[in-house]
Amino acid sequence: MMRLFAAALAFGLSLSALQVTPAQAEDRGYLGHGRLITNDVLGDGYDRWRTGSVALSYLWGPDWQGQRPDAFGQMLELRFNAEILGPENLFTPAAGDRPYAQAFTMGLHSHFMAGEAEVALGGDVTVTGPQLGFDDVQEVFHDALGGRDPSPATKAAQISNDVHATAVMEMGRTYRFRAGGTALRPFVEARVGVETMVRAGADVMFGGLGQGGLMLREPVTGQLYKAIDDDTKGLKFVLGGDVAYVADSIFLPSSRGYRLTDTRNRLRAGVHWEGAKGSKLFYGVTWLDKEFKAQRETQVVGSVRLDLKF
Repeated sequence: MMRLFAAALAFGLSLSALQVTPAQAEDRGYLGHGRLITNDVLGDGYDRWRTGSVALSYLWGPDWQGQRPDAFGQMLELRFNAEILGPENLFTPAAGDRPYAQAFTMGLHSHFMAGEAEVALGGDVTVTGPQLGFDDVQEVFHDALGGRDPSPATKAAQISNDVHATAVMEMGRTYRFRAGGTALRPFVEARVGVETMVRAGADVMFGGLGQGGLMLREPVTGQLYKAIDDDTKGLKFVLGGDVAYVADSIFLPSSRGYRLTDTRNRLRAGVHWEGAKGSKLFYGVTWLDKEFKAQRETQVVGSVRLDLKF
């Protein structure tokens, strides 16, 4: 029943976002894009659990005026996320370690203002299982860079082929301070579907980061990445953290005996650099708390984005 509700809600939100007047459609143009690559090899150097993901976002809407429009459906984000999750040892997993999983998510989300609140609301569809073939890509990287491939037994026990829907809402507010261009952005997030959870946290941005632009949240780490450029150049920093209560996860099915941790915590830090000609570099590091009771320890992952312009 929960999966059916999530699918209906996500589908309805996507249709609502697309139902705009002809005048709105004519006024909407391409605004920008963002991307972020996350891998544990860039963090603690291991190949385990939340091992790797790629996030991509493309934005369309009316001419950007430095903040989201006031109405739902005017500004749209087409969102993609590809991810591999695995046990600590891909070849011989310990009893009770998380199953291997492949997931590809596509979503449509609308960004708008509700009074002083910055809102993102939309729906995702996630395809899981060996039908994706991400394990073949992982093996290519392991052959080139080193690392053990998942064993036939690990693959046989992976999360199966399926399609899931998720409804997502994030609401936050940015408070800017004159001293040093510092900004504080508390936020809350709710998800119903692939992982059903409620999350709350905050990010602190330094040096005017994000002022006049739009930053989006990567789902695995919570790191903020630029999708519409701000007016800042040089080095800028961001710190953040959040805590989530997770009620259900298809990646850790209770039917297989997995018990979720009481809370799921994240702490993150990142540095953005933008050159005078528009080249951009981001590196961030995120500490991820245990997600299930049998997880042996926490982990650290790294995130990167590189745009070079000559």
